[in-house]
Amino acid sequence: MLEDLTIKDFALIDSVSIEFPRGFTVLSGETGAGKSILIGALSFLLGGKSDAQMIRSPSHEASVSGTFLLGGKSEGAKDDVPKALQTSLVEEEAVTAEAWLLQHGIESDDGRVLVRRTLRDSGKSSAWIQSTPVTRADLASFSALLVDIHGQHDHQSLMRVVQHRVFLDARAGITEEVRRFTALYAELVEKRKLLEELNASSEERERKIEMYSFAVNEIREAKLKADEDVLLAEEEGRLSSYEKLASDIDTIVNMLSDNETSAVSILKQVRRDASHALEMDKTLSDLDSRVESAFYEVSDIAEEFSAYKDKLVFDPARLVEVQERLSLIYNLKKKYASSPSAPLSEVLEYAAEAEENLERLGAGTADKASLEKEAAETERRVYTAAKALSEKRKAAGDAMSKEVESVLVNLGMKGTRFSVRVEEKPGSGAVQKCGPYGMDNVEFLISANPGSPLLPLAQIASGGELSRVMLALKTIFAETDPVSTLVFDEIDTGIGGEVAVSVGSHLKNLAKNRQILCITHLASIAVYADNQIKIEKAVSNGKTSSECRSVRGEERVKEIARMLSGENSNESLEHARSMLERFGKIG
Repeated sequence: MLEDLTIKDFALIDSVSIEFPRGFTVLSGETGAGKSILIGALSFLLGGKSDAQMIRSPSHEASVSGTFLLGGKSEGAKDDVPKALQTSLVEEEAVTAEAWLLQHGIESDDGRVLVRRTLRDSGKSSAWIQSTPVTRADLASFSALLVDIHGQHDHQSLMRVVQHRVFLDARAGITEEVRRFTALYAELVEKRKLLEELNASSEERERKIEMYSFAVNEIREAKLKADEDVLLAEEEGRLSSYEKLASDIDTIVNMLSDNETSAVSILKQVRRDASHALEMDKTLSDLDSRVESAFYEVSDIAEEFSAYKDKLVFDPARLVEVQERLSLIYNLKKKYASSPSAPLSEVLEYAAEAEENLERLGAGTADKASLEKEAAETERRVYTAAKALSEKRKAAGDAMSKEVESVLVNLGMKGTRFSVRVEEKPGSGAVQKCGPYGMDNVEFLISANPGSPLLPLAQIASGGELSRVMLALKTIFAETDPVSTLVFDEIDTGIGGEVAVSVGSHLKNLAKNRQILCITHLASIAVYADNQIKIEKAVSNGKTSSECRSVRGEERVKEIARMLSGENSNESLEHARSMLERFGKIG
């Protein structure tokens, strides 16, 4: 859910910070007060398009940030996908915010995530999720799992056809069954892949066996050790620089201890003199101790350098041996690593992969007949399971269509038809006809007017109709949809009376399990809200700005009265108070 929103220098908004509680919150205010600007700022934060004209003059940058409290994990998290299919399902969209963060290596703070976006007057925008910079596309992908803004076509999770199958499966109660099917399908894909390799031409198969065998033997014979190239390069550097190294060490030894003017000799004399001075002045005790420590430390250093000098021997044979070994490793990297400068581990990894490939090819010993029998049995099981899933989806789709249509009647859309289209994927054979989630393509269709054909949801024209259709769907999916914050704009377009009361009641019920934000001009919807935020214009120093504040108690009664009649007469105030007491709450 959205916990707070901070907006600075965006359109008419100078600086606003708003906290959004749980439940049903309405945003109200007179026409032109800035309600749409607030939603525009939220849409901008969620990855919507930007325009430098959004920046409040004379500022050079607009910024919007929001804190979101995440929910739990559901289908789509990476751990739910069998390992054998993780590579082939890279393009599958995560359907929870937690799964998205996991896939992108971003951590939340105890379930809270800070999203921030800025816009410069140059037209450049920047975005962050936590402290990680992200592209606008990534921001939109993530935020679509947090918030749905209804009333526009460009930001609704139910507009993405890929989600329809997930929603239907959750409604049908077959999510776990689908996961088991995905694992079975992965098993079939694995067997088919091995069969394809075994069915490859004998010449191609032998060529692969020869190539992998040669690579394995060559790398094995080299007897490589981890990080060996790094250690050898360091040793080569020492051996190649022997003359300069020996000269430097000889100079160091001479300066430290090999003559009367050496450091050790001088410190020895200083130690003797300091000892005599101490006999005359006991306050020199600490300095005398430090001189003694320095003498022993330098003496020890001198001895170690001298020992190093005695062991330092030029070994041209070892230098040749090291250089030959480095040349061998260089050639192996050129063949089996991404580049000659790549880590030696890449060569070892290639050897391991080559051994696996040899084992898969079986060097001509794989039991092809047995594998074909296993694949055929697995294919039969896949097709049977896919068929069972399809039947359950069709049954659930029919039931869901009737549920949605029933809700739409109460929302003033009598005569609207809703359908869940479940069609088998084209192709033949279990592998071609099925996918990781079954054999069905699932899509939601709608006909908003009697006599009109059923069309995809995205083709609905009216913002008010779209919002009410989404409200009906969200009512049906309340327990399974991972998106926790719903924003309804234009939901009261073309409605009033009993329909508006029904819409308000539906929003209040939906808010039991979701956070609902709703812009409305209708008091009959606003009175159902748990919270109310008033947006109004103010003029300061000759500049107009939009301000937001929560209204409670008598202040809320006055705002409801204004929505009812445009004034705060005794009659409208009393009517507003009675409506709040009956349908919502005053304080």
